[in-house]
Amino acid sequence: MTMIRFEDVSVRYEGVPRATVEHVDLAVPEGELVLVVGPSGVGKSTLLGTVSGLVPHFTGGTLRGRVTVAGRDTRTHKPRELADVVGTVGQDPLAHFVTDTVEDELAYGMESLGIAPDVMRRRVEETLDLLGLAELRDRPISTLSGGQQQRVAIGSVLTPHPRVLVLDEPTSALDPAAAEEVLAVLQRLVHDLGTTVLMAEHRLERVVQYADQVLLLPSPGAAPVLGDPAELMAVSPVYPPVVALGRLAGLDPLPLTVRDARRKTAGLRERLADVTPPERGAAPAASGERAAAPAGRWWRLGRKAPDEPADAATGARVEGLAVRRGRVEALRRVDLTVAPGETIALMGRNGAGKSTLLSTLVGLLPPTAGTVRVGGAAPHRTAPRELIRRVGLVPQEPRDLLYADTVAAECAAADHDAEAPAGSCRALVAELLPGIADDTHPRDLSEGQRLALALAIVLTARPPLLLLDEPTRGLDYAAKARLVTILRGLAAEGHAIVLATHDVELAAELAHRVVILAEGEVVADGPTAEVVVSSPAFAPQVTKVLAPQRWLTVSQVREALEAAR
Repeated sequence: MTMIRFEDVSVRYEGVPRATVEHVDLAVPEGELVLVVGPSGVGKSTLLGTVSGLVPHFTGGTLRGRVTVAGRDTRTHKPRELADVVGTVGQDPLAHFVTDTVEDELAYGMESLGIAPDVMRRRVEETLDLLGLAELRDRPISTLSGGQQQRVAIGSVLTPHPRVLVLDEPTSALDPAAAEEVLAVLQRLVHDLGTTVLMAEHRLERVVQYADQVLLLPSPGAAPVLGDPAELMAVSPVYPPVVALGRLAGLDPLPLTVRDARRKTAGLRERLADVTPPERGAAPAASGERAAAPAGRWWRLGRKAPDEPADAATGARVEGLAVRRGRVEALRRVDLTVAPGETIALMGRNGAGKSTLLSTLVGLLPPTAGTVRVGGAAPHRTAPRELIRRVGLVPQEPRDLLYADTVAAECAAADHDAEAPAGSCRALVAELLPGIADDTHPRDLSEGQRLALALAIVLTARPPLLLLDEPTRGLDYAAKARLVTILRGLAAEGHAIVLATHDVELAAELAHRVVILAEGEVVADGPTAEVVVSSPAFAPQVTKVLAPQRWLTVSQVREALEAAR
């Protein structure tokens, strides 16, 4: 039985020169998990919105063709008239919440549909257990971490038991273990209850193995293709590390899981057995000697790299830090030193204290106990205009930094605030995500594009200490590679970088050190290879495939194979 049908569907927004999606003509069967794949800004969120009715009823634009869900035409049925059939979680979970506490939010959708109280109570308890939210049931949603909020948002659409789930980046803010739990729940819904799941996700290493089919949007304006995951991964412009390793090894069919890849790469492991993985440049010593800047980069931005402030040589130092947020002890006994030129990945499960630590380093939260020094000053006691020259934060929600009506206006304001030459911020936007028009309103950007704009705004000031909270959320692999290049250049110029991330692949590619937090405490702190190789939860795919050898990335393997020729 067909659950979702697209009949020559195109969507065009006013002021945009071409259709965001066009000529979509396909059918999604009942009881399948379909993964929507494609580069950032290609129209995945718009395509999902046509299924829930959000496009065009709430987003505007012109929808041509016809989308039906369980026989209901989304042009004539608004989202509230589809609520019993379609459950939707967008990229921003905060936009979904209508109540104050976790338990109330899980019950709200069922109340709207008039479900009996005894049924509601049972389903709330089931969902709390399914998503590991039982301990948070009475917590105000505003006090939860981004990942915890995302689980609540998913739970709120599960409780009404919809026949179709539409999920946009559902694991983007989840730690690896929580992501696996959510995906296992979705698989059970598909296999046991016949639920149809339509999901867009950039972190394909997490989800592609669960997909029954892949819906590939290869480029703007190109007709989508629905088919077998392995076959489409062979031609897709975006693909996970395990597929990249399979392509490098010439495997056919391509592996989609670590287990399958291990079975097929015995020969590759033998070839690499006597090869030492090439080392990433060592992190600088804590004394903070400045590395030489890559030639030409800031010349391309039309500016000369300014001299580093004298007191920035100390980077950041945290000693005995404790922070309370209401009743919650978010951090306790945290010691951390960040040297100029060093990149550190903060990792740990949702709610471990990563975002709290970043907020403390940027002065948004004062210490309850202990000391925090950035460039020799206490951030929470430093004037904002002075602090911006010492430290910059890109938060989980990039819209918190965006106020202007166009991309060009945002960039002009960033250049003015940072006293940078005109065009500096705009050049960074183009480097991260080419093709964003100057007159585009930030609200019309995809989540990945908004993140690129927020990154560019903060990077324009070139703060000695750069803090990034989930910086790859919404970015495809190509955009992530460009981000890695930019951050490596900044580290080489002497900037200290701290990333709070659940993206194990980013940590493997970029970080000199990994610091793992649990229950507000540091439980591991060491070189990336040592920490992630010994951790099943935080090991990247290449490490799992080629274990016990200590390989981290496909690029390391490629370099070694090319050197051995």
